[in-house]
Amino acid sequence: MENHQEGPERQESKGSKLPFRSRRVPRGRVLIASVAGCAVLGGVLVLLPWDRPAPPAPPSPGAQAMAAVAGGVPAALPGLAELIDAREKRLRTHPRDARSWAVLGGAYVEQGRRLADPAYYPRAEKALRTSLRVRPKRNTRALAGLAALANARRDFPAARQWGEAALKLQPRRWTTYPLLIDAYIGLGEHQAAERALDRLTELRSGPAVLARAAAVYRDNGRREDAAASLADAAAGARAPAERAAYLERAGQLAWERGDLEDALRHFQEAVRLDPDQRAAQAGQGRALAALGRTTEALNAYRAALAKQPCPQYALELGELYEALGMPEAARVQYDLLREGVRGATAAGADEELVLGQFEADHGDPKAAVRRLRAEWRRQPGTAVADALGWALHRAGEHEEALTFAVRATEEKHSGGVRSAPYMYHRGMIERELERYGPARRHLAEALRINPHFSPLRVPAARAAREALGEPPDTEVPVLDGD
Repeated sequence: MENHQEGPERQESKGSKLPFRSRRVPRGRVLIASVAGCAVLGGVLVLLPWDRPAPPAPPSPGAQAMAAVAGGVPAALPGLAELIDAREKRLRTHPRDARSWAVLGGAYVEQGRRLADPAYYPRAEKALRTSLRVRPKRNTRALAGLAALANARRDFPAARQWGEAALKLQPRRWTTYPLLIDAYIGLGEHQAAERALDRLTELRSGPAVLARAAAVYRDNGRREDAAASLADAAAGARAPAERAAYLERAGQLAWERGDLEDALRHFQEAVRLDPDQRAAQAGQGRALAALGRTTEALNAYRAALAKQPCPQYALELGELYEALGMPEAARVQYDLLREGVRGATAAGADEELVLGQFEADHGDPKAAVRRLRAEWRRQPGTAVADALGWALHRAGEHEEALTFAVRATEEKHSGGVRSAPYMYHRGMIERELERYGPARRHLAEALRINPHFSPLRVPAARAAREALGEPPDTEVPVLDGD
């Protein structure tokens, strides 16, 4: 093979027809140049620490909250307070700043959600609608804010409407898709949620997307995928509040599969990272109670409720008191639950689901049926199907109850979520209808999914399962839904 590479003496420099000729440099000059170069380099190295610019200051809490709200991720409470204060001040002098109105509305939504304080929601609605009034066309940020507000209020039809309107304006705006996923899940539209997730993952990757994917995987019964996605989301989260929120969800997943120690570790780490993470504090109460650490469990629940008076936490703590033989303390929590629901209703939020669950077991089952039927007509999600089925059972309507219990537990309708309480409800309804084979299976499945799912209902599930005994050899298997 010929070597076509020419030597330096024969190459021509570009842009010139003169041949390039190498020149010999005397060794002395090379040595002097090297020494001089080292001296200059040494001087630069000596000067670098003094001349290097100072690292940029970390963003303020308000700036971090702004980025979180804009990106649809959990924000820290101090940052939200700073962001709200800054936007309120700006709007006093710039009342036609549509973007600031939308940002303020989104911050109010997140503040209300984090504090379980629905009083923020009317303020959020006023700010977001003002943004739309100032800028009625192509105001995607305000439309998405209204979708987030509707989700926070558990008004899933409105969330879908606002979210789809925002998506129509900007189909590639990735932060709209998580809002629609929440709305679709609340309406029981699991296939639509999967399609929205597919589109979201085409447009974006990262912790927020992984966390949203985990919610869809969980509702489809893919717990391992959900846990892996949340672990990756928590590892990639930048802000402590965001990471704490993902750890809380991972703790909830661990709780749902009955892994108490793992759940507790996640909840504790979430609270360490963000002391305002009240959902994780309530989760600690749940796990500690199941571990028999009752005093710690009560303290955890009380701490969560003191700062975030969520009706669901009050219901859980009340039932724990009942299981401990403390009915007076339980009634105090149930009164707090009713008070919280009244406040939520006054602020336009929908707490009919938790109120129906409470009435079915601790109040008036027929009133629970009326409330939950109306809720089912409005937004027929899986959780509503389960609650309505159980309320019908408690009200003595066992045949109709079973149709809703089947809907909540069959993959065709529920998306495949594996829930110990749902299985327990179905098994108890089937037992009442003398469908003993399915009742055995579903009660056993409830205890297999999470043997600690409720301090009140686990003993009832075990007693019912033992009373049913072992299946006879001649028993013909009954398919789910038969």
